[in-house]
Amino acid sequence: MQTRLNPYLNFAGTARDALEFYHRVFGGELTVNTFGDFGNPGPELSDQIMHGQLESPNGLTLMASDLPPGVPHQPGTNITISLSGDDHDELVGYWEQLSASGSVTIPLEKQMWGAEFGQCVDAYGIAWLVNISQPES
Repeated sequence: MQTRLNPYLNFAGTARDALEFYHRVFGGELTVNTFGDFGNPGPELSDQIMHGQLESPNGLTLMASDLPPGVPHQPGTNITISLSGDDHDELVGYWEQLSASGSVTIPLEKQMWGAEFGQCVDAYGIAWLVNISQPES
């Protein structure tokens, strides 16, 4: 297996909802394992996501989990996920779904560097950059 760098997101009890949302956006195969699956019968953890992984048909991988009790959840501005490429329809489709239930911080529009670019924050507080370049001839 080739070495990869994958975003890994942490949530305070909403990992399943977030992963299912991203699954609707990107498609592919979603695998989730709960803390209960790995032997933690405690009611506060048994249904929470210990590890979830989404593998999209075009090679995107996104991982996520819920934080166990006692581990502080500190959402902030220290992570942004960037989607870029030249498949206009695919990237606009992602943009529309990600921004629909969140907020747009920079509208998706043509920029001085020639690409369409936008930034949004989805309903789960994750920031996304979308950069659509012109196809190479």
